[in-house]
Formats: sequence, structure tokens, C-alpha cells
Amino acid sequence: MSNKKFFNALENIPQPTPPIWFMRQAGRYHSHYQNLKTKNSFVELCKTPSLAAETALGPIESFDFDVAILFSDILFPLESLGMELTYSPGPKFGNCLTEESYKKVFKNKFDINSLSFQGEALQRTLEVLPEDKSLIGFVGGPCTLLAYAMGLNKISGNLKISDFQWGVLNDVLIPTISENIEMQLNAGAELIMIFDSSAHLLGTDDFTKYIEKMFDQIFTKFSKKIGYYAKDYIDYDAIISLNGSKGACLAGVGIDSKEPLTKYFTQSRDYFIQGNFDEKKMLLPNDSMKIELEKYINGLSNFTDQQRAGWICGLGHGILKETPEENVKTFVKMIREAF
Repeated sequence: MSNKKFFNALENIPQPTPPIWFMRQAGRYHSHYQNLKTKNSFVELCKTPSLAAETALGPIESFDFDVAILFSDILFPLESLGMELTYSPGPKFGNCLTEESYKKVFKNKFDINSLSFQGEALQRTLEVLPEDKSLIGFVGGPCTLLAYAMGLNKISGNLKISDFQWGVLNDVLIPTISENIEMQLNAGAELIMIFDSSAHLLGTDDFTKYIEKMFDQIFTKFSKKIGYYAKDYIDYDAIISLNGSKGACLAGVGIDSKEPLTKYFTQSRDYFIQGNFDEKKMLLPNDSMKIELEKYINGLSNFTDQQRAGWICGLGHGILKETPEENVKTFVKMIREAF
């Protein structure tokens, strides 16, 4: 099972029309999800494989996206490690991780069986997914899990990684995420996206050191099976340069809407580029959104199919909960008509 457009994008095969999927496409903006939430909690939707499959299938049926994504949450590995996690509606931890509280907060040795519901959800989703659609999994980036665990995910300014934090990354979070990725791939995911929404907090030196660890311990281990996304002026050039020096093991890179996507269409690439229409413009009235999307399309239409090879069309970040469904349908329609 694989969507042809998605397969071509992963293989950098030129094609006129890109595959389309959105981060958080099965979420609060969607009436299908809202209906499921009237009878089930968010955690129940994630941890009941049949419900997770039904949730993931919703946007495929409503908007004809090319790719379905596992319905889960990035923070469940922290729960597996012993953190008390609740949602009301956003995530809340009983205690944050500190150097002093480490043994109390991370009281469990990670057991991949604690996340078996993700593997089962992928299998259930494959059972109901149309044959011409692809299925991917996802995990949170180790840096992002560290930031959430320590209550630092919403800080402003740079986060200087301490020796203790490097130890947590090396000894706990990177190995945990690596096991999570392997399990999802074994369950049938074609690709795993790593969403590292707090990596932009790192200063230049720490980010370089961190991304090198990601290459050495994750990207090379799962060569051509990982897409990496980070936001807010992250150093994409550093990632791409390392990918070249490491044997092009990273399958692709998600690009934030603050970065011009056209820059990458002028380069020779053996990795996919995902993005990157501004998700905030999806909140505009439909006629206004169309105008902004036309501008975006016009900027990309100057490039040939060969130059745009490997493009996966989506937003700069996840779709916002206030987004009108009409705008999602318009987005998919206009992209497919234009290319």
C-alpha cells in the first residue's frame, strides 16, 4: 500500500502534482474529530487502536489527503518513563524533571510494550485505509521531549543544555525514541516524521551538537525512513549539510513557513522537502485565503517538475484548531488544479 505521489516524492521522482498532508490533520478543527470527542476522551482516542484508526481515517475521507498519519501524541514516551501525564485539554505533568527529581520522575525503565497501542493503531489504520493512500508514523524529537519534561517548552530565548540534560538525551530520550521509531516502522508505517518543535530553543553550538547526535544515533540507523521537522528559523542548512556528509540518510526535511521554500527548488536534492504554506493564513475568510494561496502557488509555478521533485505539499506547521474546513477543501483543490 502506498500513494503513488507520496512514493515519487520520497524517491525524488519528478511529477507535476505533489502529495498533500498536514501536521495535526486529524484534530480539533475537524468535525469528524469533534464528533468522536463527544463520546471519547483524547487519551481514549489515542490508546484505543480502533478509535485511533477511525480518527486517522477522518481527514482522508473528508479532504482526500494523500497520506494518513498515526493518531497519537508525542508525550506518551515520557509517560512510559514514569511521568504522571494528564490532558485538560492540553498536557500536564504531575512533576517536572529536574536533576534532583530525576529518579522520582523517570521511575520506570522504558519498555516498548507500553506503547504497543501505537503499533496496533497503525495496523488497524492500514486495514481501513484505501489502497491508494500512504500511512506514516511520528515521534517527538528528543530535544522537544526534554523541554516538555522540564517545563521549558514555552520559554523565550536560548536554552543552554547542561551536562545533566545531555546525559538525559544520550542515555534515556534518544534510545527511547529510537525504539519507538523501530516499533512504528515494524507495524507498517512507510516513514516516520520527527516533530522537534522545541529544537529552535537551542543556541547554534548546542543545536549543531544535538543534530549530529540525531544523525549518528537515529537518522543513520533508519536510513531514508526519517523526516525531520523543526520550526522558527532553525538552521536547515546545517541539517542539509550534515545529511550530505552522512551519506544522505535523512529522507527529508519539513520547512517552516518563515523560510522560502523556493530556495530548495534551486538545489540538487536527494531528500524530500515538505511545506510550507503559512498555517495562519488558513484562518482567513475563504476568499482572502484563496488570494494568499494563489500568491504562494504563483511563486512555486515558476519551477519545473524536475526542480520541484521531492516536494510534499503542506503547511509550515500543524493546522490550527480554528481553521475552517472549507479552507482545507479549497487548499487541496487549488493545489491539485495548479500543478
